[in-house]
Amino acid sequence: MGARRAETLVFKVDPERPDPEAVKAAARILRGGGLVAFPTETVYGLGAVASNPRAVMRIFEVKRRPPDNPLILHVSSVEQLFEVAREVPPHALKLVDRFWPGPLTLVLPKSERVIREVTGGLGKVAVRMPAHPVALALIREVGEPIAAPSANLSGRPSPTTAQHVLEDLGGLIEAVLDAGETLHGLESTIVDLTSDPPVLLRPGALPVEAVEEVLGRRVLVPDFARGLGEADRALAPGTRYRHYAPSAQLVVVEALDYSDLGPLASTVRRLVEEARGRRVCILCTEETEGLYEGLPATLLKLGSRREIFTVARNLFKALREVDSLGCELVIAEGFEERGLGLAVMNRLRKASGFQIVRAS
Repeated sequence: MGARRAETLVFKVDPERPDPEAVKAAARILRGGGLVAFPTETVYGLGAVASNPRAVMRIFEVKRRPPDNPLILHVSSVEQLFEVAREVPPHALKLVDRFWPGPLTLVLPKSERVIREVTGGLGKVAVRMPAHPVALALIREVGEPIAAPSANLSGRPSPTTAQHVLEDLGGLIEAVLDAGETLHGLESTIVDLTSDPPVLLRPGALPVEAVEEVLGRRVLVPDFARGLGEADRALAPGTRYRHYAPSAQLVVVEALDYSDLGPLASTVRRLVEEARGRRVCILCTEETEGLYEGLPATLLKLGSRREIFTVARNLFKALREVDSLGCELVIAEGFEERGLGLAVMNRLRKASGFQIVRAS
């Protein structure tokens, strides 16, 4: 990783009406080959001008990211989509019309304008239009797509605040546009439209069920998209390598039936009791926190199972908090793989390094 710089500039901006001068300053840094972290509606991204190979490669260097792990191109218009994709089929435009700007990334055949550093050498490109005024203003000011993964060290939980960015990358990048906490707290959903049927490469802030409804057909969900193992190669961000992980060991407790939380809670209690002498954190929900009373463990409540949006939004924040608390073992409750629950389970399984315990 490159040497730390003297300072990372922080431009505080209103999330709805960003200061034009701050956006212009960040755009000048990008056009000069620098790296700027910026907010999207999902997580903070680490941006470089997509046509600059040296700047794009710096993303991999500062993040310690494997160079075969593709980046997402962020665009501010449908016209830019046609510039970076060689083909945009009608069903892709149906999804664009319904969900852009928004947390949906489409994988399409790449055009010759897209450099290989962005795609990891693949003939496909991942593209999305973020639904955040700051991100859109920045892309427009730069005048071309911005290549951006999440603005964190590879393997770490993705950043949902500018402070998270600075914890990982402070002194390594030129600037951060700080617009407060992001809305969704999970990355975008990635769907590969070059396959028939379309393939979910990464579940995210947009449930795959919503994509299927617009397409009027099934989207294939491979095991790696559920967080059960890795893809043979990095087809898109998040399909290979351990991701989203705190420094502490993480174990996920999963149940066959989440309508009865008794076996789930009793298994969590057993694991805490077996972890004698270790500082334990439990990622729990409103429905179960009372079942852990008296345990020698710190409880971090993600929200209610009836409001999975809140659970998803709080997940990465909690995974970072366990390290600040000095936890040595994190025990996370599992969730039903429906709607946003699929994305939550993808992140938890990958963060655990596939350390899964079945509730009994």
